[in-house]
Amino acid sequence: MKPALLVVDIQNAFYENDAATSQSLEKAIEYINAAIALFREKHLPVICVQHMDQEDNIVPGEAAFELPEQLNILDSDVHVCKTYGNAFNKTPLAGELQKRAVDTIIITGFCAEYCVLSTYRGAQDLDLTPILLHNALASGVPDNIRFVESMSDSMTYGALKQVLG
Repeated sequence: MKPALLVVDIQNAFYENDAATSQSLEKAIEYINAAIALFREKHLPVICVQHMDQEDNIVPGEAAFELPEQLNILDSDVHVCKTYGNAFNKTPLAGELQKRAVDTIIITGFCAEYCVLSTYRGAQDLDLTPILLHNALASGVPDNIRFVESMSDSMTYGALKQVLG
């Protein structure tokens, strides 16, 4: 197994949705940051996926597009911009994973029932092994997180730490 960590759509724009979404994002970021630290410790790739939407002004250079300061993504991490829910659709993501011989992606991010799930399914279509990281998904509807985790392969941070040795 050669894994990479995918951080999907943790961006300033999505904090503006509502209090439930902001709270969900804050909780998820704690686990995402722990996973980022673990992947860096193991010298494994961390990939930041950011959504772009011209109509909503979520574009590079605008505050809405940017990452929240509490998210520990570095400029040296791989960054991929997307315009569809599935982070593989019309992006260089598959090529970036192939360059690094990645066959398994640990998926984290926002929104569990939309972009995260679409990316999970997109990975399966490319014969990659997608795994969701428990407590590292966000949504404005907490029940949707549990539903997405229940219908997908997922693991806890403790299990991830054990698997990565």
